[in-house]
Amino acid sequence: MRGIDTQVRKNRRRIFKEVANLAFHSDNLKDDIEALPYKIVDYDESEYESIYRERAIVRERIRLAMGLSLRPENQPVHLTQGLEESNIDEKYYEPPLMQVIPSACNACPENCYQVTDKCMGCVAHPCREVCPRGAITMKNGKSIIDQEKCIKCGKCKSVCPYDAISHQVRPCAGACGVNAIKNDEKGRAVIDNNLCVSCGQCMVNCPFGAIADKSQIFQLIRALQSGNKIIAQVAPAFVGQFGPDVTPDMLKTALKELGFFDVYETAIGADMGALAEAEHYATEVATGKLPFSLTSCCPSWSVLAKKFFPETIDKISNALTPMVATARVIKEEHPDAKVVFIGPCASKKLEASRRTIRSDVDFVITFEELTGMFEAKGILLNEIQAMDKMQGATGAGRGYGVAGGVASAIEDVVREYYPDVEVNIEHAESLSECKKMLMLAKAGKKNGCLIEGMACPGGCIAGAGTNIPIMQAAKAVNNFKEAAQQKLPEKTE
Repeated sequence: MRGIDTQVRKNRRRIFKEVANLAFHSDNLKDDIEALPYKIVDYDESEYESIYRERAIVRERIRLAMGLSLRPENQPVHLTQGLEESNIDEKYYEPPLMQVIPSACNACPENCYQVTDKCMGCVAHPCREVCPRGAITMKNGKSIIDQEKCIKCGKCKSVCPYDAISHQVRPCAGACGVNAIKNDEKGRAVIDNNLCVSCGQCMVNCPFGAIADKSQIFQLIRALQSGNKIIAQVAPAFVGQFGPDVTPDMLKTALKELGFFDVYETAIGADMGALAEAEHYATEVATGKLPFSLTSCCPSWSVLAKKFFPETIDKISNALTPMVATARVIKEEHPDAKVVFIGPCASKKLEASRRTIRSDVDFVITFEELTGMFEAKGILLNEIQAMDKMQGATGAGRGYGVAGGVASAIEDVVREYYPDVEVNIEHAESLSECKKMLMLAKAGKKNGCLIEGMACPGGCIAGAGTNIPIMQAAKAVNNFKEAAQQKLPEKTE
């Protein structure tokens, strides 16, 4: 469903817009929050069988968008409970970040093969013949699968000449590369937070919009209203996310109009990271001190390695992630400022909530959430007259937003500054592929390699908080990369 403007995406954007609108304009916050589900859900245009169910779901989405947790199903908790603690300009994300809204979950089949009405009742019955457990019988000339006997091998589906057997997989579980999606007693999805790495792929793949992450847009707007100096840094994947005609310079001007003091490219920190990781590879991996090294810029990839492959922890680069490196540059130049990371990524929210990083990054919001803020403020991006220049980064750092871009940048820096070093690059995208890569590395199959891992298929441009199709985003990022005046960062002694 990526790249399709579905009703689920429209619903999410509407929530962000309305919550931002409350923060910008409401004089009676509690009453306005109570009224919001009735404003959002039109009585005659409900997407659900019950308008009351839809409003119940909207209430939980409102809470998450305001940084609050879901309410328990079996206790009377008011919609605005916890509001005072969130109606501030400084609030960090509280775990869990990703949450399933029970009333929105469809309790989809987890993993089963079913015979559809396309079954022709053929005489050969190849599905029955290949089943190793005798799970397929015939009734009224049609095949039937006994789910208690079925072992989900898929042999029946592979031999059916009419493609009459369907393999049903729960979309959120199918998108999760770490098997963090489990079932509750009613068959609804729940997230095992001991396994979850907060990549958000379950959220963007749920056709019912039953999974959502918490947001800081409400607190960010309070910070913008406080009069304090708030500086934004935009991730390399930002290009094109706000419309094909909205240039980077236009976006920078629009952000200042929204209330930000200044705007930096996170690619500045990516440039710093490319230099650090190139040196690390040349001095540690190429010399044989370490068997291989892992990039560190994707939080979900790093958490995956630490949780499931703890023996690789010392192989993860110690270089600061681009977000943190850029934040430190900003705070060195503006010690009195608060820093907002604007990016495509749900797991950056998790990274910023770590105690060691809280002093560097004060807020994290996604492109999707920022769109809601622009809409609430009435800022029409297509009509912005660019008054600023988005500059400061090289092409190497700007390429970090696309899968393979991190490894490519580091490889180019190694070849430029360490010409005698032979560099071996590997990269993996999607958690399932990342796990395979780490298994190979653990087995000694990737010795001498610099390994880039990206949790999202396609890289950051496919993150859970993006606005546009992946291929369109890749083209925009590559064009911006090629337009950079400087291709590689300069090495400092």
